[in-house]
Amino acid sequence: MHLLIPAAGMGRRMGSDRNKLLLTLHNKPLLAWTLLAAADAVKIDWIGIMGQAYDFPEFKTILDNLNLSVPVELIPGGETRQESVYNGLQALPAAAERVLIHDGARCLVTPQLFDRCADVLLTCPGLIAAIPVKDTIKIVGEQQIIQSTPERRNLWAAQTPQGFEVQLLKECHQQGHRQGWEVTDDAALLEKCNLPVKIVAGEETNLKVTTPIDLAIAQFILCQRFNG
Repeated sequence: MHLLIPAAGMGRRMGSDRNKLLLTLHNKPLLAWTLLAAADAVKIDWIGIMGQAYDFPEFKTILDNLNLSVPVELIPGGETRQESVYNGLQALPAAAERVLIHDGARCLVTPQLFDRCADVLLTCPGLIAAIPVKDTIKIVGEQQIIQSTPERRNLWAAQTPQGFEVQLLKECHQQGHRQGWEVTDDAALLEKCNLPVKIVAGEETNLKVTTPIDLAIAQFILCQRFNG
């Protein structure tokens, strides 16, 4: 199974002046934790990282220190996540039929989740890891007035990995480019093309590290794992 890791963003909400994936979590960069989990997955045998060229020297240092057994390729990213994934798709090996896409900032993902998604992807054209929403969600309009309360049992919080048939996802990206669609994840492209996307049970600890509070929570979770 091939894996693409979007890693071309900045850390603005983190309050950082550089790529947040280079920030340290339990003595390793965030990106290192993501790569270690991917390399430990049984099903993944190739990794592509989409990033900005100015981050590549530090990415290469991380890779040198990890000395992974899985081949890793650095791929120029775009201005948005959508553009970065598109670039990653073009850089996949010609033999790639299915691909997992995982945000580098979800550095607490486990190898088991990668493998579970890889197995399910053999049976469907597209999937996302997700968990049921626990909180009551409100739809809010102008002047911060609640408009409605959707049924919670139908709500799931999207995570990554997300997985797709390569050719299908390429076609959806091309359609999105023609139509001018701007989406925050690849599943939304399939949804706009009226294609089915399956849910795979995600992990409560698979949070996306976006803010300093997220970083502190991730540090706590890692400490708990090591103590265990």
